[in-house]
Amino acid sequence: MQPQERLVVIVGPTAVGKTALSLTLAKRLGGEIISGDSMQVYRYMDIGTAKVSPAERAVVPHHLIDIVNPDEEYSVALFQQMATRLIREINQRGRLPFIVGGTGLYIEAVTHRFRFAQAEQDPQLRERLKRLAETEGVEALHRRLAQIDPVTAKRLHPNDVKRVIRAIEIYELTGKTMADFQQRAEQSPYNLYMVGLTMDRARLYERINQRVDQMIADGLVEEVRRLLERGYDPSLVSLQGLGYKELIPYLQGACTLEEAVAEIKKRTRRFAKRQLSWFRRMPEVHWYDLSNPKDYPTIVNTIHCTLAGKFAHTPNI
Repeated sequence: MQPQERLVVIVGPTAVGKTALSLTLAKRLGGEIISGDSMQVYRYMDIGTAKVSPAERAVVPHHLIDIVNPDEEYSVALFQQMATRLIREINQRGRLPFIVGGTGLYIEAVTHRFRFAQAEQDPQLRERLKRLAETEGVEALHRRLAQIDPVTAKRLHPNDVKRVIRAIEIYELTGKTMADFQQRAEQSPYNLYMVGLTMDRARLYERINQRVDQMIADGLVEEVRRLLERGYDPSLVSLQGLGYKELIPYLQGACTLEEAVAEIKKRTRRFAKRQLSWFRRMPEVHWYDLSNPKDYPTIVNTIHCTLAGKFAHTPNI
């Protein structure tokens, strides 16, 4: 019987400290990091997606960062395919793969091998749905999806017209929803350890606010302006990301910078709540509370010892 491939996953809400912990553990344990963030795949979008710096990437190898342009399609199925291949290759090198990020669907699609619909395409149906979006608005198209597949509709933005159309198409052709196809395997195929990071809500929200302020200071407004100057359409899925969508109205003169920043902070706090809800329903996650900074060194050492013990018979631990 083939031994299970090893995999460490670090999840949690935005700004909780996933990156810092992953860099420490990966350096100690001979690891390589696969980004589990659906926005870090895009080039030219560095500040708003909180990518690790080039210096940090030089210390620990990182994967699935800067692999597509903002106007190119990327999907959870593609992420699953790429991450699965990388996990195998990293294991074969005798190193320890880490998936680190906060995009729950992407991560769970890998850890529990979601199946994705193989339905054919119907060009006529797609054209009708596209016309519906053009004549009645993207919200009308999104409402149609919500009636047949509320689970998928909840995670897709109305502006993500291509994926909304695909979800409707799958239902029309198969009688099953996209959510029906994305069923979770009962057990992970990996020798898996999942770390979940959390902290007191007030402290987390304070860290989120500080992070947004730092992004603005680091030049997030200029980053968004450059994307628009490159000709990228504001309705692109990539530009609907937190920090980008809210600054576009400011750059178009529709609101003040203070209003845009306040909106980023509000929406990021809401996003953090949704992230926690997603990960808390995963029984495999081992939770660690980072509310008290004094506890951090002990927590790091505890996780390190746990991983070293779990993977003690592998060559790099």
